[in-house]
Amino acid sequence: MTATPALTSPTGSSTTASAINNSLASLASNSQTFLTLLTTQLKNQDPTSPLDTNQFTAQLTQMTGVEQQLLSNQLLQQLVTQSTGSGVTNAVGLIGKQVTASGSNATLQSGSATWQYTLGGSASTVNVQVSDGSGNVVYAGQAHPGAGAQTFSWNGQDAKGQQQANGGSYTLSVNAVDSSGKAVSVSNAVQGAATAVEQVNGQTMITVAGVQVPLTAVTAVQG
Repeated sequence: MTATPALTSPTGSSTTASAINNSLASLASNSQTFLTLLTTQLKNQDPTSPLDTNQFTAQLTQMTGVEQQLLSNQLLQQLVTQSTGSGVTNAVGLIGKQVTASGSNATLQSGSATWQYTLGGSASTVNVQVSDGSGNVVYAGQAHPGAGAQTFSWNGQDAKGQQQANGGSYTLSVNAVDSSGKAVSVSNAVQGAATAVEQVNGQTMITVAGVQVPLTAVTAVQG
């Protein structure tokens, strides 16, 4: 049978690649064993009662089919890997640019964190909460009323006035109502310089203002 080259793949695809290569190695060993047994049986068969060659042919065909299926899986994995690499290559062009992406997380840097959000209507009251990585609310207050695109900056101080350490990731929750008390829709975003791109579990992630967001979440880019 035709030998199949080993598959090489980056982190994230190694498990699949290993499984395919192990299957190919096992199949090659089984094929060799089968051919050895077949040759031995043919050499020692009873001339007056020859073995049924149709059965051997069917078994060979089945093993060939399995090998071809594994090869197809291997080629598909290579295509996925190439596509993944292409996503990283395309995203690299965003590094150094100002990027806006949907999301509610921001990193506390130089004593402050900033979020962008959009109000779906005119809001008369806007309540905001900032939570740490453990889900604890460290700040609660009000933001300016209005409509459309808004910006909220937090000075990094909790309810007791204690400054939080830089580098932590914080989540902003926004609840807004209009003059009649009806809820106004809110969509959160993060904005800042894109500084890195990497693959995480097969998904292209871009770091914006210290926060990783999916490339698909990017909504605006400024040079």
